[in-house]
Amino acid sequence: MTYQERNRTDLVDPVVAQNKKPNRNRQIFYLVLFLVIVAAIVIAGIVPRQRARAALRQETDQLAVPTVFVVHPKRASASQEIVLPANVQAYIDAPIYARTNGYLKQWYADIGARVKAGQLLATIDTPEVDQQLRQARADLATAEANLQLAKITADRYAGLLKTDSVSKQDADNAAGDYAAKQATVKSAEANVQRLTELQSFQKIYAPFDGVITARNTDIGQLIDSGSSGGPGRELFHIASIKKLRVYVNVPQDYSRTAKPGLTADLTFPDLPGKKIEGKLINTADAIDPASRTLLVQFEVDNSDGVLKPGAYAELHLKLPAGASSYIVPATSLMFRSEGLRLATVNNGKADLLPVTVGRDFGPEVEIVAGLTGSEEIIVNPLDSLLQGQQVRVGQRPPENAQ
Repeated sequence: MTYQERNRTDLVDPVVAQNKKPNRNRQIFYLVLFLVIVAAIVIAGIVPRQRARAALRQETDQLAVPTVFVVHPKRASASQEIVLPANVQAYIDAPIYARTNGYLKQWYADIGARVKAGQLLATIDTPEVDQQLRQARADLATAEANLQLAKITADRYAGLLKTDSVSKQDADNAAGDYAAKQATVKSAEANVQRLTELQSFQKIYAPFDGVITARNTDIGQLIDSGSSGGPGRELFHIASIKKLRVYVNVPQDYSRTAKPGLTADLTFPDLPGKKIEGKLINTADAIDPASRTLLVQFEVDNSDGVLKPGAYAELHLKLPAGASSYIVPATSLMFRSEGLRLATVNNGKADLLPVTVGRDFGPEVEIVAGLTGSEEIIVNPLDSLLQGQQVRVGQRPPENAQ
């Protein structure tokens, strides 16, 4: 290359260099702008998704915590009573059977008759027993005659033995025969006594003062006492009604209040508006494992005869004042395999308390054990609610919460 050409090249390169520098800056600018746009597009697509996910997660967490509505338990009235079904029975109640066989000759008391102790109720004709008694008396007379002869013989042999007129063996035989005849007479006397007493059963008497509630026989009917193996039949039924026994099954929760001397009112469907006082005289002193109740017995005066044995009654049993029982909505109870539970809220968590239910008032129930009165009771708890589960208390219960 000549000197002139080198000089020309040196003159051209600075100009070209100056023209290429703005182009490179522009390319860098466009590249940065492109990256910014791409970053903006990426950020615009990711951020809303993250926000949506965060909102969805928050909403899911909120929905995972159930909202519950609570009420406070109400203390039951200090003056309260429970009404229990009761059965009225006669103070003394007995069926009357015959003790001898025969035919009914006559009856003297029909249903509803008021009888006294020892009063004649019926007479039985006993021809077979009469004949057996006559035969037994004849057997007794024969035995007594044989005994007399045996005595004479024994005495005679005893006298002859002193003179050695008879042998010792003959005298002993005569004495033994006399002793056997004595036993035969005693047996015959016992048989006569038995038949005499059996014959006396042909008259049936009332065992106590009372009223005849049933007559199951009539004149001419065959009477079988059952002594021959057949079933005996009840002739009369008598009940003493001057006093009545009233039996009541008291639930175990209230069994400790049922003590002898306690008084209660009885009401009867056929005596509206009338209350009759009864006095507790005895208890079974044991809980029936089938019904978890205590059988108690009340005594009621019925000297006026207004009340009828066998009637249905309701016993109004007064509970002692200050009994720690509360009233809660029936919908707050939960029936679990481990037992009855009451759902409550404790520091924002569900607490399932074991409780004991008393009376059932329909929409409300009485809780006699397990509450202190300060609990927040959950109304209509979810079946899936667990012990210690986080819950949210709503502002107010729904309209049909209770």
